[in-house]
Amino acid sequence: MRVLVVGAGAVGGYFGGRLVENRVDVTFLVRERRQRELKEKGLVIQSVHGDFTFKPQTIISGQEVPFLFDVILVGTKSYHFKQAIEDISPYVSEETLIIPMLNGIKHLHDLETVFPKRNIAGGLCFVESTVGSKGEILQTSGAHQFVFGERSGQDTERIKKVEELFSGTKATIIKSQTIMKDMWHKYMFITGLSGITTLFRSSIGPIRNAEYGLEMIQEIFYEIGRIMRVTGAPIDDEIEVSQIKKIKEMDETMKSSMQRDMEKNAQIEADHLQGYLLELAEKHRIETPYLRMIYSNLHTYELQKKE
Repeated sequence: MRVLVVGAGAVGGYFGGRLVENRVDVTFLVRERRQRELKEKGLVIQSVHGDFTFKPQTIISGQEVPFLFDVILVGTKSYHFKQAIEDISPYVSEETLIIPMLNGIKHLHDLETVFPKRNIAGGLCFVESTVGSKGEILQTSGAHQFVFGERSGQDTERIKKVEELFSGTKATIIKSQTIMKDMWHKYMFITGLSGITTLFRSSIGPIRNAEYGLEMIQEIFYEIGRIMRVTGAPIDDEIEVSQIKKIKEMDETMKSSMQRDMEKNAQIEADHLQGYLLELAEKHRIETPYLRMIYSNLHTYELQKKE
């Protein structure tokens, strides 16, 4: 089976590299500058799970290839996702399985505007990684998990083939029969954590310890839960309790990736995460004072960044 990985950055580069390490036939779809960099230096992974450097197979958008791909992994940020959809279109056949690795849910609907539903699986990942100053991928914690599965929950023959293809990889790659629940649960967690830490410009410890801080955290998660339930999202009855428990148990120095992006004056995924939930809330006439405050803060940052 042939695998196309969109991008060779912190997510796609890491998991794609681990697949190559496991002798999977992987091609990376990259920009011209990144292609030149990879041809010169190779793709360098520096990880607590072991380093790996190799010269990857690469193509750029629009480049013709004498075959189509069986699996396409999309690990871009949401603000690059529409371009990624355009870029992969020439390489998708009726049998190609597209597995996005982004946080959130909105990107599934974006994919469905271009490709048949049967081409689109569910996916998510847990990994602390970034691209260093020399283009190397730095993976810094024990977490390096990629989860995928049919959105229907069925254990189909094609998903079994993907599971077999990915087995033995030096990363935790798991097939899930509850992938949509998994995606919605992570969506809740990442939206709540990024919302509260960016609002207070603080790691989680001082927020928890501040007067009314934990109360605000709890209200945010229950507000998100109300939105998700009214839309029919497949979430657990007591999911807010377990999410808040995770927040309470986190190291006090923990920051969200969105907060770190803001500290670097980088782009953020406010519309994709908090903004999409607000769209759902407005559609179903749900009051969301905390989420609106969070989104207003993020939108203020984006407006100031453009000035």
